[in-house]
Amino acid sequence: MAPSFDCLSSLLCAEDNSIFDDNDFVGGGSVETLEEEEVTWYPRFHRNLNQGLDFGGNITELLSLQSEECLNLMVEKESHHLPGSDYLNRLRSGDLDSGARKEAIDWIQKVKEHFGFGPLCEYLSINYMDRFLSAYELPKDRAWTTQFLALACLSLAAKTDETQVPMPIDLQIGESEFVFEAKTIQRMELMVLTTLRWRMQSITPFSFIDYFLCKINDDQSPTSDSISRSIQLILSTIRGIDFLEFKPSEVAAAVALFVVGETKTVQTDKAISVLIQLVEKERVLKCVKMLQELSSKNGNADYTSASVSVPCVPQSPIGVLDAVCFSFKSDDSNDGFCASSTHNSPNAKKRKLNK
Repeated sequence: MAPSFDCLSSLLCAEDNSIFDDNDFVGGGSVETLEEEEVTWYPRFHRNLNQGLDFGGNITELLSLQSEECLNLMVEKESHHLPGSDYLNRLRSGDLDSGARKEAIDWIQKVKEHFGFGPLCEYLSINYMDRFLSAYELPKDRAWTTQFLALACLSLAAKTDETQVPMPIDLQIGESEFVFEAKTIQRMELMVLTTLRWRMQSITPFSFIDYFLCKINDDQSPTSDSISRSIQLILSTIRGIDFLEFKPSEVAAAVALFVVGETKTVQTDKAISVLIQLVEKERVLKCVKMLQELSSKNGNADYTSASVSVPCVPQSPIGVLDAVCFSFKSDDSNDGFCASSTHNSPNAKKRKLNK
């Protein structure tokens, strides 16, 4: 029997190994306080919105417009759910691996489609991953670490938003080179939770989009087509990196302007004037311009189509990062990382990672 190795310990410095001690995330009322705070800002229609994405029903019936007071509070709190301010620059400069991020997002999309998860689950998965990467630097010499993080983030997002959640170990679909054991995944989830300070019910563009569409369109309820189009555009913004400079409210306002403008002429100044208490005009206009550029690159598409094409990171048939098959050694095999290759090639290389 091949020895196993707790791969998570190789992610942590000696002083960080205490991250899983109970005292680090329980006690003093801190967890209860955070959870109560997060529930306050949680968008009310997210789960129902997921259930309406077959486009067979009236999505607008599933939406509940937020009050203006609630929206103001969400704008105040949305910065708590964003990556660090230097994250985008680090991705652009190559300090952080944008290619590994893209591959992780491709894998998240593949698993999302396999299990039928909703758009919020995908958005939250990527949001968790971005926030974690901006706060914690993964070892650059271990190719499996970003996949491991993506798995933990998707598992947490599914638990946050979905009603039917597979076991974390079952999320590892396809011909994955790496198969992580359940107990190891759980420990990585705790690491993500602690790093993100248990702020998992993120404020997203979905929190604002129904309200913005309504206000920009003369207080008329948004149609199912406009909601569907908005969802796809919002997802396209989180899959790339260029829109990371914008807050969720700014993305939602820009998407609403863009979508309404596809069906009728919109007087920009008048439209933004109804949102001016929530967003900055210049930043929204910049975001709209970027959406227009992405749309033109992607080509014109019929916005009424359920399969409308929007600019996004292309999906990849490859679910995980390339790597070789290897085995490990640990005092506790139950916490181990189970190295496997689905094709079981006799020529598969194995290597040992030291703590």
